[in-house]
Amino acid sequence: MKTTFSRYAPPLFSVLLFSWIVGTTPALSEDLQFRDLFNGEDLTGWVDVNTSPETWSVKDGLLVCTGQPIGVMRSDCQYENFILDIEWRHMEPGGNSGVFLWSDATPDARTRLPLGMEVQMLELDWVNQNKRSDGTLPPIAYVHGELFGAGGMTAIPDNPRGNRSKSLENRCKGVGQWNHYVVVAVDGTVKLSVNGKFVNGIRNASLKKGYLCLESEGREIHFRKIRIMELPGGMADETTTAALLK
Repeated sequence: MKTTFSRYAPPLFSVLLFSWIVGTTPALSEDLQFRDLFNGEDLTGWVDVNTSPETWSVKDGLLVCTGQPIGVMRSDCQYENFILDIEWRHMEPGGNSGVFLWSDATPDARTRLPLGMEVQMLELDWVNQNKRSDGTLPPIAYVHGELFGAGGMTAIPDNPRGNRSKSLENRCKGVGQWNHYVVVAVDGTVKLSVNGKFVNGIRNASLKKGYLCLESEGREIHFRKIRIMELPGGMADETTTAALLK
């Protein structure tokens, strides 16, 4: 079998077990393998939505985002059930970014961000730089892989913090250090591994098929690996699929 995994990706048995739990067991297939969404050379496969020609670039094999202006770029096609394997690092204290799953890739006029399931990517100092109105700090759980429906998407959190799902352990690393996410997304359910351990989940997303979006939100962030393993289709229908964009 040609199935391949990084050293941090969940073994095939775990993927099958998770799929069985959510009710969609994929057939074993020679096609069940990762493929790169970032080739290390250029932005092939990605479409700028509302940032600028200077926002995204490739330097020394890394995907570099300046963080300005706020906005996203999207994948050139939609995805339903998949495993996303992605590595990222912030280059400034308090950096803010994320990846959107099952997104409509249509930015809101006010926030400049689209509807989708956001997998949060915040730098650790973000909580110190964004105190609440009463002077207290936001929870560190907000930083390391919080999951939430953005822009009107609804979902049920496994570990509720309001309508968001917080991670159960703080596993993210700080400025200049690489973080590794493995995201398993099946039929509106998401499970997230942060640096080698599954620590968060959310379910019953109102969309189950759509675009992937990378977020530019204020400060420089780098990505060095973005790859996807597409799993067999499931329960997405016309009502739970984002509209196709040209």
